[in-house]
Amino acid sequence: MTTITLVRGDITEQSVDAIVNAANSSLLGGGGVDGAIHRRGGPDILAACRDLRASLPQALNSVRAGEAPFGKGLPTGQAVATTAGRLDARWVIHTVGPVWQPSGSDPSLLASCYRESLRIADELGARTIAFPAISTGVYRWPMEDAARIAVETVRDTATAVDEVRFVLFDERAYGAFAAALRVSGG
Repeated sequence: MTTITLVRGDITEQSVDAIVNAANSSLLGGGGVDGAIHRRGGPDILAACRDLRASLPQALNSVRAGEAPFGKGLPTGQAVATTAGRLDARWVIHTVGPVWQPSGSDPSLLASCYRESLRIADELGARTIAFPAISTGVYRWPMEDAARIAVETVRDTATAVDEVRFVLFDERAYGAFAAALRVSGG
């Protein structure tokens, strides 16, 4: 059974098998969690992302026919892994969360970020994984809803991962995830 833990802090300081990056579709770094992971992890992560972009179009699209080519970026809700560079982890799993829109957003895409990251973790043999609050920064997904989706998805996803650690940057995020965990029976 997977244990879910909450930590208030900096995801780049976690000692786990895999750290999940709330990446943008380019995989080439950005702001927020993405920028912090690239800065702290060093140039090896960016180099691995560039190699991945160059090598994945056929592989990703042959498995998921009908999706946009990888040359346009990693599709929302999907995940890929690279080295963790100088981070205290073996891998970084990059996933692209959806941008929240007041006119309607697809929560299944946010849930897919967590499911796909866990699938990649299982393929890698990771036993511990650290997630940020995906899509809650510049992508503006409401924190309470994002926390509910994250916790429910992790609870409902079959995985060999022993510990899922949600690493929350501030008290507001920590409180939202703690409430979601209580409601889900954790």
